[in-house]
Amino acid sequence: MIVSDAFAGKRFAVLGLARSGLATVDALAASGAWVIAWDQREDARALVAGKAVLGDPMEMDLHGLDAIVVSPGVPLNRHPIATRAREAGVPIIGDIELFAMARPSLPPHRVVGITGTNGKSTTTALIHHIIRMAGLPTRMGGNIGLPILAQEPLKAGGIYVLELSSYQIDLTFSLDCDVAVLLNVTPDHLDRYADFQGYVDAKARLFAMQSPGRAAVIAVDDDITRGVAAHVPHARLVSAASVSTEAQARWPSLQGPHNAQNVAVAVAVAEALGISEANVGAALETYASLPHRMQRVAEIGGVLYVNDSKATNAASTAPALAAWPNIGGHARIHWILGGLAKSDTLDECAPGFPNVAHAYTIGEAGPLFARLLDAAKVPVKECELLVTAVAEAAARARPGDVVLLSPACASFDQFRDFEARGDAFAAAVAALSDKAQSGEGA
Repeated sequence: MIVSDAFAGKRFAVLGLARSGLATVDALAASGAWVIAWDQREDARALVAGKAVLGDPMEMDLHGLDAIVVSPGVPLNRHPIATRAREAGVPIIGDIELFAMARPSLPPHRVVGITGTNGKSTTTALIHHIIRMAGLPTRMGGNIGLPILAQEPLKAGGIYVLELSSYQIDLTFSLDCDVAVLLNVTPDHLDRYADFQGYVDAKARLFAMQSPGRAAVIAVDDDITRGVAAHVPHARLVSAASVSTEAQARWPSLQGPHNAQNVAVAVAVAEALGISEANVGAALETYASLPHRMQRVAEIGGVLYVNDSKATNAASTAPALAAWPNIGGHARIHWILGGLAKSDTLDECAPGFPNVAHAYTIGEAGPLFARLLDAAKVPVKECELLVTAVAEAAARARPGDVVLLSPACASFDQFRDFEARGDAFAAAVAALSDKAQSGEGA
């Protein structure tokens, strides 16, 4: 874990003991800080026994604390802890700010921070892969993988690659990224901000925290990012259009226009880090998709099954529908969508509708999405359950088709999280494969 004398002798409250909260308690306690911790779940509180005093910040005197560390999932725009902290004059921060505070005590290193509405995880993993393939020490964290405080510090010359959500940036005030990245901004998480501009401003703060001489990369494929770029004069501006389809054909796990943007950004970041073009090219060819993000699960009887469960809004799903275009009048995609809707439209997905052979709706949004698709003349069947949708899609698909789980919805109506939803899809596909191998599907 990351241990720093920056925390020694200081007093912190930690609210929320999920993965990042537990890592925070461990790092602070090991650094010699006094820690009081709380979670509504008794089993979570038991995990910090001996490392922290148990106490609810909502019921204690907050005066004298150096900071309250909260999970990014705590909605500060409506949670009463924000008012209590403000009245006590105590800052509210997150684990990324603690990492920023610890940086002076770590071996010399660089930090790449990546934000945006869609594509953050893929781009973060791709940049991490490029750095690792170039032979440089690197760690990946933030909104992906292990919490950064739980990871061992890099030796001198290492590069930390951090995926940063707007929630995490809201809790961060001194992260001076050597390279800061913005991919795109579309309406999302609007329950946490006064308006869409507030959400945009949260993303843009990543650049405001940079000191002079740092590098920035902004993908200017939409009006919003172009507006942000106008206020970041040191940024290098890139576009998906700079990536040729001929080049992209050599990268099996980076297909589709959305991945063209991810590649354009990653190449610019690599250049800013001084990584050679040859190393970048080799890394692009060997990159493997993240689980649940355009992940090729199986090919059965000539039909490709793809798990894109991490697509939790329409803007994130739209690129997936364009990844396998209509070829010679052959609509190739059998699209499984639905869950807990973030919007009552699928307008952003509409350009991909001609590529859909058939759609299969699931979950709470199923009836609404079925009506929208039917009105758009897309063949659709309401299935309610994911396993039913997989079976229906498999029965209709022909060799050369793609069965795509790209829900355009959150998962919480039927699943714990998008990972559980993707795992359920993979399990249903595995059952199909077993049947095919046993001859039951013949």
